[in-house]
Amino acid sequence: MTKVGAVILGFCSLAIFMPWVCSGLMKEEENWSQTLCQRKEKVTKLHFYLQDLIGGPNKTVYTVAKSELTDSLPSLFGRVLVLDNLITAGPEPDSKKVGRLQGTVGLSDLHEASLVMLVNVIFTDGKYNGSTLSILGRNPLTEKDREISVVGGTGVFRMARGYIITRTHSYDGTLGVYEYTVFVSHLEDEAS
Repeated sequence: MTKVGAVILGFCSLAIFMPWVCSGLMKEEENWSQTLCQRKEKVTKLHFYLQDLIGGPNKTVYTVAKSELTDSLPSLFGRVLVLDNLITAGPEPDSKKVGRLQGTVGLSDLHEASLVMLVNVIFTDGKYNGSTLSILGRNPLTEKDREISVVGGTGVFRMARGYIITRTHSYDGTLGVYEYTVFVSHLEDEAS
């Protein structure tokens, strides 16, 4: 059998078996979407702290790229970082763990330290355990209060939209602690 024939056979097999494999998932999604118009929208306010560990042996932020200008500008323009930061209920690093903030940020302003954020909040405790919020927006680090968009979510926060007000709680060069107040609009769960 030729390579082309094998590829065509593979696609045909997928076309035959995928509906059978996915039927359970599709049924659940169809049920959820059919009740979409019957659900009420609600706003949830969340408050937590982000532990941004940028130094030391257990750091949670890593530079993955930079531009030819990065080292010559005070704004660090062009630096791209990936992160997997702890989210806690209080500002102390050893306070109750409620989730992780994971994703990519980049310094995107030639003139001031400002992040473009593409990150997810993953809740790992309490009634939001397993749910996520997707964040996309500009975070000008020199401003006291910064507003960032919530553009989506999963689980309890399916079809979420909203905003975050964040501010620097403390920063010592190795650990930055950031306060997050989130206002998110989402559909009520069927059980609510």
